[in-house]
Amino acid sequence: MNHGRPFLILFFTLAVYSSKAQSKTDSWLRSYLYEHASPSLLNVLRKPDSFQYQLIYTQIDRDSRNHPHLHSYFLNVDRNRYFNPASTVKLPLSILALQKINELHIRGLNSETSMLTDSSFDKQSAVIVDTSSANRLPSIAQYIRKIFLVSDNDAYNRLYEFLGQEYINNKLWSMGYKDVRITRRFVSMNEEQNRHTNAIRFVNGSRIIYQQPPAASTLKFDFSKKIFIGNAHYDRNDSLVHAPMDFTTHNNLPLEDLQLLLQSVLLPETVPKEKRPKISKEDYRLLYQYMSEYPSESEYPHYDTSEYFDSYCKFFLFRAGKINPPKYIRIFNKPGWSYGFLTDAAYIVDFKNQVEFMLSAVIYVNSDGILNDDKYEYEQIGWPFFREVGNIIYEYELKRKRKYAPNLDRFIMQYK
Repeated sequence: MNHGRPFLILFFTLAVYSSKAQSKTDSWLRSYLYEHASPSLLNVLRKPDSFQYQLIYTQIDRDSRNHPHLHSYFLNVDRNRYFNPASTVKLPLSILALQKINELHIRGLNSETSMLTDSSFDKQSAVIVDTSSANRLPSIAQYIRKIFLVSDNDAYNRLYEFLGQEYINNKLWSMGYKDVRITRRFVSMNEEQNRHTNAIRFVNGSRIIYQQPPAASTLKFDFSKKIFIGNAHYDRNDSLVHAPMDFTTHNNLPLEDLQLLLQSVLLPETVPKEKRPKISKEDYRLLYQYMSEYPSESEYPHYDTSEYFDSYCKFFLFRAGKINPPKYIRIFNKPGWSYGFLTDAAYIVDFKNQVEFMLSAVIYVNSDGILNDDKYEYEQIGWPFFREVGNIIYEYELKRKRKYAPNLDRFIMQYK
């Protein structure tokens, strides 16, 4: 098979379905990874049940008009096999927050408008100051910056409260993401508390631009499919429970949907119209900037790079070993890590060599089977998995022949 030729636009290629489960695997991708894997990566690849890994590799070929044509390859991809999406759910909320601002059509209201959050229900908290921003005030844009630069949890919570549980899920479902479910903040709250969201004010000085009352979602979720993971877990009281952890009501974001959401932002012309974000050109630029910027390049927020090093959120190629990425490579992505699951969806661009491709993957690294004990093999197995898989595909892309070199100017940002 000639993998270097241009392809028609295909969102998901035909794949081989295993008889054991409804997972999609392309024999070429599996063989290529096996052929180039180190012994440690081979050990992972040979144990798909233990490590529960899924991988999507998407080639991008441009035509004479620079229009992208996509072809995806799969390894053990199964939308019915649950993994905890962790911080990857911050991607759709960032998109939807910008979209809601546009939908409101209120003069003076944009992503940079100061957003003050009140406390309106049990366990809620207020935010009226953000010391990380240049003007010391919170805003949608500043929350999005922190989400992509260091995967800030509080920033996600504030977008969740602006959007509301009902808006989030109805919008995603109407866009065709029927299997996505976002039910909770990243703070200790029960289901009832997560249904309730805070009163919010957007202000310009003392003038109120827009006021949003507190809300309570009436949305009904289908929790009939029970999801249990592990052999034991620590509960909220740090007590060991000798039973699997129940994820039935947790957030859900299948890997295919996560990659398609990323694709809808970076290559919107390749997805159906209903899946494209309804946001402005400026919004797209904001997302591109902070998806790809490194913490050392950010002035507001300013980060201690000994803790938030440049590869902190860049799993593919760079996270293992805290590698400093070369400036000519930019990764537009959103990772997540929790409960032993590591996930990343990334669009990788090499401006020097005119290379672009997408990679998305998840792996589960929890050998003792105990959740919430903070004993996961992220360093030993998880991040090395992303680094090596990323490098294998990157090296392949460097050699892959393209009829037309891509024009990647729209992804060139001005960093500090």
